[in-house]
Amino acid sequence: MNMVPSSRAVAVHIAVFVCLLSISNFINGLQSDIDCLRAIKDTLEDPFGYVYPTWNFSDHYERFICTFKGIDCWHPDENRVLNIRLSYKVLKGEFPRGIENCSALTGLDLSGNMLYGDIPNNISNIIPVVTTLDLCSNNFSGEIPKSLANCTYLNALRLDNNQLTGQIPAELGLLLRIQISNVAGNHLTGPVPNFGNASTSIPPNSYANNAGLCGGPLPACPGPPRKTHNGDSRILSYIKRTIM
Repeated sequence: MNMVPSSRAVAVHIAVFVCLLSISNFINGLQSDIDCLRAIKDTLEDPFGYVYPTWNFSDHYERFICTFKGIDCWHPDENRVLNIRLSYKVLKGEFPRGIENCSALTGLDLSGNMLYGDIPNNISNIIPVVTTLDLCSNNFSGEIPKSLANCTYLNALRLDNNQLTGQIPAELGLLLRIQISNVAGNHLTGPVPNFGNASTSIPPNSYANNAGLCGGPLPACPGPPRKTHNGDSRILSYIKRTIM
């Protein structure tokens, strides 16, 4: 009796395996993205009902999360969140860390809301593949996290019109794809990062209304203060008295 499976049988088994794997990836991907959007809803208040009335988690028909207001999916059949666009919806709360469950997210726009608190220090772990991040016109405070430099796909970063303090991390100069960077209207100090070739495309008004910033397209940073030596002063004083 021939126990060796035919090539046709092998092909059928492979096809079934691929199909099961695809279904598994579909279910897992869908669930993680559902968890992501649930976390946003749990973290951010929507006092005027501009967003959440369309976010109905009780329905689980195919592609249902792709119909949510402010949500773009990669493809209608993939149920993977591509962009979250919730600008100027008067949302209130802190940065929703559960966004990390939208693992394929490439664009995040939470501008023009009433968000507050720190931008997470581990933000590169939360949104590792984003190309655009817009948090402008909120009430974020604290320092700009250095880990943003690990968001290596970033080409547009807007943090303007918040309450951010401290220095702009020099590490942000490692963002080789950056084309837009705006931190105007904060309380930042110190030198601006060197973005290499992109620095020439970032105008001075991207740093406006930060009284302590300098360098790059702004006036040069002051040099270190000159040190005086008491011994030298005493010698000069003695020479002057001797001459006189």
